[in-house]
Amino acid sequence: MRRTLITSLSLMLTTTFMTTDAKTLQYPKAPTDNTVDTYFDIKVPDPYRPLENDTATATEAWVKAENALTRSYLDAIPFRADLVKRLTQLNNYAKTGLPYKENDGRYYFYKNDGLKNQSILYRADTPDGEAEVFIDPNTLSDDGTVALTGVFMSRDGRYTAYTISRSGSDWTEIYVMDTKTRQLLDDHILWAKFTGANWDGNGFYYSAYDAPEQGKEFSNANHGHKVYYHKIGTPQSQDRLIFEDPEHPLHFHDAWVDDDARVITIQVGGQGNGNGLLTRSLTNPDAQWITVTDSQEKEIIPLGVLGDNLLIYTSDGADKYRLVTAPLNNPVKENWKELVPESEHVLTGAHIAGDRLILTYDIDAANHAYIYSQEGKRLNKIKLPTYGTISLSTSKKTPEVYYSFSSFVYPSARYSYDMATGKSTPIGQADIIDFNPADYVTEQVFYPSADGTKIPMFITYKRGLKRDKNNPVYLYGYGGFNITLNPGFSANRLLWLENGGIYAQANLRGGGEYGEPWHLAGTKQQKLNVFDDFIAAGQYMIDQGWTRPELLAIEGGSNGGLLVGACVNMRPDLFAVAIPRVGVMDMMRYHLFTIGWNWAHDYGTSADSPEMAKYLLGYSPLHTIKNDGTPYPAIMVTTADHDDRVVPAHSFKYAATLQAANTGDRPKLIRIDSKAGHGAGKPITKVIDEYADIYSFILYNIGITPKSYK
Repeated sequence: MRRTLITSLSLMLTTTFMTTDAKTLQYPKAPTDNTVDTYFDIKVPDPYRPLENDTATATEAWVKAENALTRSYLDAIPFRADLVKRLTQLNNYAKTGLPYKENDGRYYFYKNDGLKNQSILYRADTPDGEAEVFIDPNTLSDDGTVALTGVFMSRDGRYTAYTISRSGSDWTEIYVMDTKTRQLLDDHILWAKFTGANWDGNGFYYSAYDAPEQGKEFSNANHGHKVYYHKIGTPQSQDRLIFEDPEHPLHFHDAWVDDDARVITIQVGGQGNGNGLLTRSLTNPDAQWITVTDSQEKEIIPLGVLGDNLLIYTSDGADKYRLVTAPLNNPVKENWKELVPESEHVLTGAHIAGDRLILTYDIDAANHAYIYSQEGKRLNKIKLPTYGTISLSTSKKTPEVYYSFSSFVYPSARYSYDMATGKSTPIGQADIIDFNPADYVTEQVFYPSADGTKIPMFITYKRGLKRDKNNPVYLYGYGGFNITLNPGFSANRLLWLENGGIYAQANLRGGGEYGEPWHLAGTKQQKLNVFDDFIAAGQYMIDQGWTRPELLAIEGGSNGGLLVGACVNMRPDLFAVAIPRVGVMDMMRYHLFTIGWNWAHDYGTSADSPEMAKYLLGYSPLHTIKNDGTPYPAIMVTTADHDDRVVPAHSFKYAATLQAANTGDRPKLIRIDSKAGHGAGKPITKVIDEYADIYSFILYNIGITPKSYK
């Protein structure tokens, strides 16, 4: 199917200039070859195929040269240092998570006093008692690049397993400590992925892959996700294999155990929009696996055990989700009983809180929360102040409820909630230097897409702002994988807003804002709907007098990076600046790297059919870059060397193609972070540097000088 003739592995490094004049930029020459792939009867050249080998000498030299060029450009922007100062100030506030009661009877919570690279996990005897450090991930590395990704205490409270990620990778390591003394044990699990530690007796279940080929840990496709049981005090080599499916090597297997260790379930995913589900009793040693469903077309997620029944959150029979119960001894679908039926709004989650349930719904992409009885009757509503997002801390073992609320200009505020009275009591509020949320306003609008579909969008700006077409707009979108963009807080975003910028967040098709039909309307051969929705959002901001193309910047990450790349190619005249971050840019080959195959249910693949291959090729950001002199926006691509979710080869090949194409004089740069991954767990120092670069690049290229920060 593929023929490769390597004609050049050498790399010529050109001289770079310390300048922000895009016309003088000299882009490094990327390594190329004569690769041509054939998809059915379609021949597709891939000249930058050598850049897929991220450990090759030529690729490493190109990365070094590109970073040198990008740094010379960004560091020469006269106000960048001021932006670093203000972003540091904005991030320097106490961030405290919700308390939760653990199996040792104590309360645990995360806190960051301000500028620590990673939040610290504390514990106390009471929710407001004197706290001590339990786990400080900042001590696990010199530069803050080791992140604590999960903490799992044994049911007797004796042991605590915790998971870490190094340099932003999806690869997970598991350590175990004595809960009381915090003494680390010898137990250490490697090559785990997409897993926690689910305790049962003197050990826990986890999911892992076989050790990858050395040197290809962050790029090769992952096959054969297995579930193991690890007994405390034994080496990983003796861990017992609990579940595997060699006939389906591309499936994920995620184990879950209920609070009382009565049942283990395995969610099987990776090949559909939902998941299959298997269960097995943990109280009967002779029990066999029961297949609840082997289809992956609907979500079927166990939440807990109520009496002798499994509580399940599902889209099966409900495009906007519902709750059902199923008997533990035989939870097949024929035995399901509906507890909370589907409603007109999307049910986004359910939490067991003592003898009650708390359900969250999305109404036009904003969270709403309600109290229910365990018999499925709505009892009360938690009153929230405005459009926003709620996070909950609850337990089956206690009626104590804590929640936090945040919105675009409201940092996380924490509350305790009295289930009996329905009263919320504030227990903490973030305080940001020189920022007053009352100075800003958020509104929600509904604008028409190309086919007339109404798309919701949140617009946040400084109170009193005029619609005179002179306002810079930062337009953000995602549009995929059934993910809803709720109103959320970012301290970094405040810098944009206080300089007169507008932040617009569009809720595109492909997401989960209105249930499964909304999601499917932006998948496979309907993916163009997503791009049309985003382009229409930009056009709406212009038509309504908020801005003009010369002041419109767009940004998106991962699937949102694909969105930005595709929309720039479709409408380069509409935008002044584009920031595609860690994007899926090669739609013909995405499924061949790490877990890319897992996205096929949203995208389809180039191997599916001639029609699908042609459709993907028609919008793939890498393959649809214009090369005819059409002026493009200023573009800064971002990626990272440890991104094993969307491998950096996507951004490498896209940036090299952009730089070689005839797209006008505006800069086409790539920023390649080191010791970083897809985004999760990134230390605050790296976050500040990245946003200083993004805002500097945008503001400089739309001709706006921000206020001076002393």
